[in-house]
Amino acid sequence: MTKHIYIYSPSSAVRNKDALRRGVARLKALGHEVELDPTALASHMRFAGDDETRVAAVHRAAASGADIAMTTRGGYGLTRILPAIRYKAVAKAIGRGTVFVGLSDFTALQMALLAETGAPTWAGPAVGEDFGVEGEPDDVMQACFEDLVSGQGEGTGWRLPAKEARDKALEVSGRLWGGNLAVLSSMVGTRWLPKGKGGILFLEDVSEHPYRIERMLTQLLHAGILAQQKAIVLGQFTNYKPYPHDKGFKLQTVVDWLRQQLQKVPVFTGLPFGHVPTKVCLPVGTKVDLAVEGRDAFLLWGHRH
Repeated sequence: MTKHIYIYSPSSAVRNKDALRRGVARLKALGHEVELDPTALASHMRFAGDDETRVAAVHRAAASGADIAMTTRGGYGLTRILPAIRYKAVAKAIGRGTVFVGLSDFTALQMALLAETGAPTWAGPAVGEDFGVEGEPDDVMQACFEDLVSGQGEGTGWRLPAKEARDKALEVSGRLWGGNLAVLSSMVGTRWLPKGKGGILFLEDVSEHPYRIERMLTQLLHAGILAQQKAIVLGQFTNYKPYPHDKGFKLQTVVDWLRQQLQKVPVFTGLPFGHVPTKVCLPVGTKVDLAVEGRDAFLLWGHRH
């Protein structure tokens, strides 16, 4: 099923142009019509063009009429331009059928759209780091993206660690929201962070030491956000190095601490999403069901369409 995919750069500059070219070629090989935004390869300091350039790229993506709007990469830059984005125009594009998909810094735009308009987006692959890898792209990532493109995706499942196995089955429903922890925590106190009450919050991050992850979670905890959730689902936290100073402090320490603070909110780990090759696509801003039985966890949304 051929789809029109519009690729733009709202955050960091594309330094690995070969990866972007490979990603574009692979999307074309899958049968899609790919359109590259005219400033997709722009560069201004660490950004993909100055703020005005990147705002215009977001608006062109919304006006493109494409089936899918994908980011070249994440990085940093979207929080700088949140005041200038015309959210109603982007939400109208989503209402007409354009699916906005991305991860990492893209979390800022996803949360702002949700807060301003309630418009849904998708957490999923970026062109360069996922489709543009050397060697073959991850099978699961590609299959989940094709499900998204074809409208066939109905949910995702994963296996919990043995210590998280539940004797009694759990099922909760709520609006799925979240994304990159560093981006999300930086938005606390702004108009662009959704209320999120009664939601299912998913979080991931990269290159953040566990103590920094705990500090950001503490921000969300003390802001009253975490206690309002139906459940918290932790994805992948990768690419950090332990310090000799840690003396046993590790990521599991953070998870255990979080559970102690949130006696009434279940916390699950292992969601296949983050800065990793194997990533699923997740419907941000959509009501989902989280079902857990034994070690089997499922996020389901297809039956709600």
